[in-house]
Amino acid sequence: MNTVLVISIIIVFIVLLLAVITTSKAYSFKHTVDSFEETPIIDEENKQQVPNQEENKV
Repeated sequence: MNTVLVISIIIVFIVLLLAVITTSKAYSFKHTVDSFEETPIIDEENKQQVPNQEENKV
């Protein structure tokens, strides 16, 4: 019974240690965001909307 308890406590500490290591690595990761002008999907949408906007002005 004591061996099962000791092994269980060791497993809990290992899982806790791995969770702390993973969390600290996640916080130290530098996230980057694409600029608004360099997004190809937005460029395609803008090209499609420009003629429609010019037609509405006339």
